[in-house]
Amino acid sequence: MQRELITFEVGGQVFGIDIMAIREIRAWTPTTRLPHVPYYVAGVVNLRGTVLPVIDLAARLGWESTEPTPRHAIIVTQLGSQACGLIVDSVSDIVTIQQEALQPPPVTANDSIVVFLEGLAAIEDRMVMVLNLGALGDGAEFGEAA
Repeated sequence: MQRELITFEVGGQVFGIDIMAIREIRAWTPTTRLPHVPYYVAGVVNLRGTVLPVIDLAARLGWESTEPTPRHAIIVTQLGSQACGLIVDSVSDIVTIQQEALQPPPVTANDSIVVFLEGLAAIEDRMVMVLNLGALGDGAEFGEAA
């Protein structure tokens, strides 16, 4: 079975999300910060009259927080029951992989990013980490932001 992924970069690494999970890709829009939200919630933006929580994906993965610039993008996806945006450095392209080409993430004791991965796929000369959106959050922690 084939899968189509949108690939993008965060922190110099290549990630992918199933194309069916993506609602839209937006140019960077500054967020409005909110009090008492998790450290990785960058704030909210107005999405055609709807308040959209935006996650700093690098911070959520345990890396240094993103300092967004106009070159960044927001990928709008469904995270549990809540639509949310993910800040990414850049969006690359659409790739097609065979489901059997997706390898499970390695087992490591200390690397918390592995829980956020569905698997890894070698595409051309690069390794693409396929995100497990369900592991990023069930949407409950974003309720106060929406």
